[in-house]
Parts: sequence; structure tokens; C-alpha cells
Amino acid sequence: MPPWSQTPLGGYLIAWEQAQLDTMLADIFGYNALQVGFAETNLLRASRMLLHVCAARAPQNATSASKRLTVISDEAALPFADASLDLVVLAHELEFSAIPHQLLREAGRVLVPEGSVVICGFNPYSLWGLRRRPRDQWPWKGRYFSAAKVRDWLTVLGFEVQPGRFGCYAPAVSSPEWLNRWKWLDRVGRRCWPMCGAAWILHGIKRVHGTRLIQPNWRKKRSRTESLPAVARKLGDTGGLPDQQ
Repeated sequence: MPPWSQTPLGGYLIAWEQAQLDTMLADIFGYNALQVGFAETNLLRASRMLLHVCAARAPQNATSASKRLTVISDEAALPFADASLDLVVLAHELEFSAIPHQLLREAGRVLVPEGSVVICGFNPYSLWGLRRRPRDQWPWKGRYFSAAKVRDWLTVLGFEVQPGRFGCYAPAVSSPEWLNRWKWLDRVGRRCWPMCGAAWILHGIKRVHGTRLIQPNWRKKRSRTESLPAVARKLGDTGGLPDQQ
């Protein structure tokens, strides 16, 4: 995770996202969960799944990777088989990926049918988005995508997207004193401009529409008359051939 996460503003963001993920992941069931991004923070801590895996670009120390399996991989080519995971959490990976569409396709590939993808992103239509300008520092150098745009991408890939969550309405100040002074905007923002939070979280469910095989109903007993053609049934009702004029 970038050093920015150790700042008061980074802690403010992670605290909100961790609280939201704790409530969301506790209700998502399965066996295998994957976290991509923010490798030094265990965002899967509330998940009830048996296996927690973290995909990172560099090796992690033992304390940060405790109780988790860490793999070194490229986000554009996840080292997992098709339909092998039940949950994928993408923590601010789209903004800093050279090919964000490929990352979403990879998430869809490794998920089982009815599997879940949870995405954390920065909102361009927020006070943080207004502050962002060409910089080299994380997280301001990323390409921010709106929740509506990512929702459209997920829909095209066959996901059913749940209502999004928005948070972190305080401005991007570096001083912890000023950050505490502005936190009252969290209460006001949720009521007055709920979609203008600095961060958003989306939950998509992979839907696979299959075909249903219609088989004959062998239990239904048809009478001999029902199995005959229409002409034969008519002749049977009249008792033979029709009268000739």
C-alpha cells in the first residue's frame, strides 16, 4: 500500500471502507475469496470464507500477510482457474490500472456463477475529485471513474449490480485537526448529496443465464384415443367411415 495510507487522510478513507466491507462481506457466502489491492490491510477480515488470498505486485511482510495466502501477480492476468473463486475485492485498482476493462474481465472470469465482485473506487464528482490535478503522488495521479460508469461496465459483463455506497465527504486536508473539524460533513453529505462522497463501493453478482432442458412428462398416462391422430379420433367417434351421399 502507498505511504499515503499512513496519513490521517488515508486512515480516514480506510476506516470508512473497512467498516462498509465488514458489513457487506459477512453476508457473502462461499469458499474462496481474493483481495486485489491494499495488500497491507486485511479487507477480507469479516468474510466467512475458508480461504483468503491476496494478490500483490510485490512480496508482503509476515505481519501484514498473516492468516492469508499471498500471491505475486499482474492484475491483468490473475493466476486462478476459470470459475474458481466466490468473491473478488478490487480495492482502488481500476484507477491505477493501465487496462481497467481487462481487470474487470479477469474478475468475471475467475468468479463462479453467482459469485460476487466488490469494487472500491474514488469519486471524480467529489471534493477530492475537485482537488485532483496532474500530480505524481498517490492517490491523486489516478484516473477516477464514477460509480455509474463502472456500473455500466459490470452490466455489460453480465453482473447484476447492487445499489452503491458513498462516503468520506470531508475535504482532502492533510492536517488531522482540520480533518476532524470537517467530519461533520459526513452526516450532512449522506442526507443532502449522498452521491458526492470521495469514495464509493459497488457490489456486483455474476449472473449466468443458462438453458432449461424440457423433458417429456413420462408420468402422464395418455389414453389410446389421445395418442391417435385427429382424423382417427373423428372416425372413432362416428363408429366407422362417414356416410357417403
